[in-house]
Amino acid sequence: MKPPSRPDSKAASANITQRIKELGDWRGETLAHMRKLIHDADPDILEEWKWRGVPVWSHDGIVCTGESYKQVIKLTFARGAALKDPKKLFNSSLEGNVRRAIDIREGEKINETAFKQLIRAAVTANTAARAAKKK
Repeated sequence: MKPPSRPDSKAASANITQRIKELGDWRGETLAHMRKLIHDADPDILEEWKWRGVPVWSHDGIVCTGESYKQVIKLTFARGAALKDPKKLFNSSLEGNVRRAIDIREGEKINETAFKQLIRAAVTANTAARAAKKK
């Protein structure tokens, strides 16, 4: 069942598309590719635009953010510390108790299958947390 879309989801998607175009280099290409993988992993994911310009993907809560910096595209998973990461994709923000991030540098490739599994695991964790709050 598809969750209801938020009224601002189309605007958020347009903002993310614009950000990708503005980057205009490997960072834009990488962010666009990761966005596609996120949607492949969860076709019902919602796109949001928060904190003055950060792409956010949500399903029952924030799954991950997609920030762009000079040297990296950073995908920060809101509940990353609770997720199993057998392929060791998380390579940043490892010291925290809640979040974990994946920094992707120019020319780096990511294990797409493992990344999609992380997205699905994050959605499952969010859904479980939301269900627990209702009880």
